[in-house]
Amino acid sequence: MTVEAHKETLEFKAEVSQVLDLVIRSLYSNKEIFLRELVSNASDAAEKLRFEALSDDGLYEGESELRIRVEIDKEAGTLTVSDNGIGLSRQEVIDTIGSIASSGTRRFVEALSGDQAKDSKLIGQFGVGFYSAFIVADKVTLISRRAGLGAEHGVRWESDGRGSFTLETLEKSGRGTDVILHLKEDEKEFLDAWRLRSIIGKFSDHLALPVEMRKELYGEEAEKAKDAPPEYEQVNRGTALWMRNKSEITEEEYHDFYKHVSHDFDVPLAYAHNRVEGTNEYTTLLFVPKRAPWDLWERDAKHGVKLYVRRVFIMDEADKLMPHYLRFVKGVVDSDDMPLNVSREILQHNRKIDTIRQANTKRILGLLETLAKDEPERYGEFWDEFGRVLKEGPAEDFANKERIAGLLRFASTHSESDAQRESLDGYLERMKDGQEKIYYITADSAAAARHSPHLEVFRKKGIEVLLLSDRVDEWLVSHLTEYKGKTLHSVAKGDLDLGGLADAEEKEAKEKAAAEHGGLLERLKSTLGERVDSVRPSTRLVDSPACLVVGEHDMSANLARVLKAVGQSAPESKPILEVNIGHPLVKRLESESQDDRFADLALILLDQAQLAEGGQLEDPAAFVGRLNKLMLGMLMSGR
Repeated sequence: MTVEAHKETLEFKAEVSQVLDLVIRSLYSNKEIFLRELVSNASDAAEKLRFEALSDDGLYEGESELRIRVEIDKEAGTLTVSDNGIGLSRQEVIDTIGSIASSGTRRFVEALSGDQAKDSKLIGQFGVGFYSAFIVADKVTLISRRAGLGAEHGVRWESDGRGSFTLETLEKSGRGTDVILHLKEDEKEFLDAWRLRSIIGKFSDHLALPVEMRKELYGEEAEKAKDAPPEYEQVNRGTALWMRNKSEITEEEYHDFYKHVSHDFDVPLAYAHNRVEGTNEYTTLLFVPKRAPWDLWERDAKHGVKLYVRRVFIMDEADKLMPHYLRFVKGVVDSDDMPLNVSREILQHNRKIDTIRQANTKRILGLLETLAKDEPERYGEFWDEFGRVLKEGPAEDFANKERIAGLLRFASTHSESDAQRESLDGYLERMKDGQEKIYYITADSAAAARHSPHLEVFRKKGIEVLLLSDRVDEWLVSHLTEYKGKTLHSVAKGDLDLGGLADAEEKEAKEKAAAEHGGLLERLKSTLGERVDSVRPSTRLVDSPACLVVGEHDMSANLARVLKAVGQSAPESKPILEVNIGHPLVKRLESESQDDRFADLALILLDQAQLAEGGQLEDPAAFVGRLNKLMLGMLMSGR
């Protein structure tokens, strides 16, 4: 059948050209990576065909032996990576090879720092492996046909990577994909067969699929085979790495396999390789990355490990094999006794999957616990990248709540630097005699938490307070209400309860102040009206004139701000204004006889308390006006 050619030229989007330029510049120092990426893509295509053929073996088209071939043509100056995997339709070429132009590209570009070393790692995570071909090629041609479609549905994609690409329909007898690299003049080293075999052995030994190259013949043998079909030989080991004995695998091989499954260009922070036997037999090889992927917080991003059944690839991003708060984990799970036709729907209601998921969770938590105990500096690196994700754990995973809590780290008044993180176990060790609670404060920034007036009495008494300023912290403390028998308690909620640390004199002084200054408290409440629930003397404050407190069971002011910031409604609650009776400003307020001036001072006191805890004023202009009025009055009276 003759194909009516359908050719079109399409332009790359602006940000695509920017990413392509970054790929070439950032990865040039490690340019042999292009071959690893192309072979890895070919392996994925073969695995996808094997999976789809479980329900339709016609996709094999009479050729069930899957393989990858690397060919060189020294005369033409080309290097070709071919596979007989699932292949691509015309639309899939546009969607897949053009996926760099997806909606996430702009956010990816925004994440780039300009630091070449850091950007090269991001580029790997973004999954632009195909485009690494432009490091060594000044033109790339892709010819593909999807399995199951007729020969007339072949497609050719071609580009020099500078701004546009062409798409053309053609005939292709065999399924699969050929990627042809037209090498730059100064990259002809990649036409050397020995050099290519060395790279394949380094990066692709772990692939279960054979990677083939033409058998090298010399002398008389080469002369005899001149007119015969080419003979190929396997140049990689071709054994699934996770199925090999741990004692036979080098750390470098683990690292290379991690780079294959994650498309990361960095080595992993830690890994765990286990074989489980018994009623549920499976093998796991799990990795904790060094750095968070750029899309870790993307709502629609897919995360999870690769699922195999008896070495047959089933699916990428099998999210049911790992809890969501461990979504950064990469790796492979290979089950011996699950059905080959397992689907995402089956995964949701499968006891074997639940068992594997629980075991995976415990294994990763154990790996992190060992890291935290034996290598605290490396655990600090992990925390900086993934700490906020781990904080989702206590809400999601009740069974492991306390183990997760032991891995959490917080800024604290114990140290002067917000960069130094403290564990809950460390807090318990430093608790004062008679202290029954773990005290914390939430705020929308580290500075607001550290300088909150609510901490004044705690600093005076030397009681440590955890400083929580991540958005997820409010979610965390609503589910993590105690740790090892000690209740977590917000210093900005309810009456201040220091338990055995409170002085009887302080309680007596508060009751006495309420009685002696009842007139001031009533006058303040009357003036502030519906803005506050009540006004009372404070035992929290030492240096500040006032602070705002919410009821013991009310939503914190910080959580209400977080909800409003993301467009959600928060239940209305009025704060309690606590005043420091001994503060000069409060004493001055109490002696004020003019109602207008008293009202201005009272409102300024309330607004200052709101600002001190990181809140926003409903009417900033009115606050500035009152403040200017008082300042002007002071200046005038001073003349």
